[in-house]
Amino acid sequence: MYGDPTTIRRILTELGDTWAVVGLSSNEQRAAHGVAQVLQRYGKRIVPVHPKAETVHGEQGYPSLSAIPFPVDVVDVFVNSELAGGIADEAVALGAKAVWFQLGVVDEAAWDRVHDSGLDMVMDRCPAIELPRLG
Repeated sequence: MYGDPTTIRRILTELGDTWAVVGLSSNEQRAAHGVAQVLQRYGKRIVPVHPKAETVHGEQGYPSLSAIPFPVDVVDVFVNSELAGGIADEAVALGAKAVWFQLGVVDEAAWDRVHDSGLDMVMDRCPAIELPRLG
């Protein structure tokens, strides 16, 4: 359910190429750093979202989703599960087309809210693992 293959494919191929990566910083040891690199290799524009608002992989960072001055298609969430629901709510409010919670990030109530808002969502999956599977 949280990783429905049809939903994964739609998010990765049809819903747009601008991905806000929440939790992405210049720390190369963090999973978000490598995943953002893979997203770029597959033609996605990444938008780093982190309180430090650092430039990462050549892309200007922003301190929050609401600070991004252009539309975002997918919000990819690399924060702990306790904070993820608030990020999902913000993504819905800002008009994102989909929300993606990374491996280990699970919030069933957020899942319900996102789906009730009509958006696609994937939870406890990684796009860097799923993209190569598309063939």
